Parts: sequence; structure tokens; C-alpha cells
Amino acid sequence: MKTENILVIGGTGKTGRRVAKNLKEVGHNIRVVGRNTTPAFDWENPETYDAALKDMDRAYIVYYPDLAVPGSRNAITTLTKKALEAGLEKVVLLSGKGETEAEACEDIVANSGLNYTLVRASWFNQNFSEGAFLDFVLDGVVALPMPKAEIPFVDADDIADVVSKVLVDDSYNGQTITVTGPQKRTFKEVVAIMSEASHKHIQFVPISIDEFKEGMRKAGLPDSYVWLFGYLFKEVLGNPDNQEVSNDVAKVLGRPAKDFETYARETAATGIWN
Repeated sequence: MKTENILVIGGTGKTGRRVAKNLKEVGHNIRVVGRNTTPAFDWENPETYDAALKDMDRAYIVYYPDLAVPGSRNAITTLTKKALEAGLEKVVLLSGKGETEAEACEDIVANSGLNYTLVRASWFNQNFSEGAFLDFVLDGVVALPMPKAEIPFVDADDIADVVSKVLVDDSYNGQTITVTGPQKRTFKEVVAIMSEASHKHIQFVPISIDEFKEGMRKAGLPDSYVWLFGYLFKEVLGNPDNQEVSNDVAKVLGRPAKDFETYARETAATGIWN
């Protein structure tokens, strides 16, 4: 195996830190970058891109907070142009399943002149343990909109394992890999699974998107986050076509995707929900 110099943008996030760990374990040289690293990387400051890309062979790109937000297209355009100039061999972009704006960024990467693989992910299991919904679980009341949406929640470990493979395996060049869990679940169903796994009473309460957004505002979250979550609930979960189950995790890894029950048992055992 050739040792690669691999840049991980968003290397402290849910998938980035897992990808960095995977690739380090098999002997690659990893550069994790963010606002507080050396070199620093800030999506809002393109002047930081060059130092991050210097001497790198490949890159895993995670745009923060989401490819749907305004400004993402310009940032991805600038980054891929600089990556090509810096001589990178390949990039992998983490994208969102069913996000029109994210697909525009995918097109930018695909037309950049770089070798690439696109990884489209469904909603993460880890939103309930490492992300936006953890406090709800801890409070015992998960109040969310779109109660009828059936979501093929995907585990961050599976996403990271797929990214780690396709990033260094050029047989996946030019492909779009869609990563989902093995079945669709409603919010009510996953809350019941977490409640059983944690031996804790957790209740699901359906609310409207407007009620959810108002709750975010009262919690002091920035307008950009309020807009983003409103978009993700309405545009992504509101379209049944976006919620199809994919078999790509099994195709790439040769094993089934992790189901939500397994995620819930493993997470409950860590004590994070206590």
C-alpha cells in the first residue's frame, strides 16, 4: 500500500475524526485542519486554504455547517481550484442525501478536474448522541417535526469506513456512493428504540417546523442554524423520494450497514444518555 498524505477538513467532526483515525491506523499521514489547528483552516477565509493543501495527496472535504447554506458553492469552487493547483490526486466530498444545494456543490467537484468520489449520507444516528438532538434525549422529551417521515438513519462509523476506503481506492473515482442504514425509521420508532436500550423513559412529541424553529431561536441558536434545520426538515424529510434505502455500504465494505438498534445498544453502553 502506498502511504498517502491525506488532508481531513472537518477532522474533529462526527465523520472526520473517525476517518482520520481509520487512515492513521493503516499508516497514512493525516493532516487534520480546522480553525484552531496549525495550519489553520477556515471555510470563511480562503486565504487559509493554500497552507492546508500544501504537500497533500488527497483530501476529505466536509463543509461546515452544511452544503445547503449560502456561501458553500463559492467556498467549494475556490477550494477545488486551489486543490488542483496544489497537485492533489483526489478528493472525497461528504454530501447530503436529497439536498438540491448539496448536489450543486457535487457538480462543482465533479467538474473541477480532480479525481473525486461523492459520498451522499442520510441523517446520522449520531445526531442523538453527538449532535443537535442529544439534549432532547437527556431531557427525556424528543420534540421534532415531520413525525411521518421515514428516515434511513446511517451510522457515522459506516460513513467513515466508506470514506476511508473510497478515498484511497481509485476504482471508485467518479462514482457517487449513497450511504444509508438498512431500514427506514420514523422519529417515534427511533425514540422508542433509544428508550428501550437506555432503560430510560424517553418520549417523542410531534411538533410543527415553526414550533421547532421558534424553540431554536429561544435557545439562542443563530439564525443560520434555524434556517438550516428548517430546510432539512421541510425539503429533505418532506420528500419521500429522498428516503430510499441504499445498499452501497454493503457493496463498498462487504458487510451490512449498522442498524439503529445496534447503534442504540452501543451508545447506551457508553452512558452518554444517562
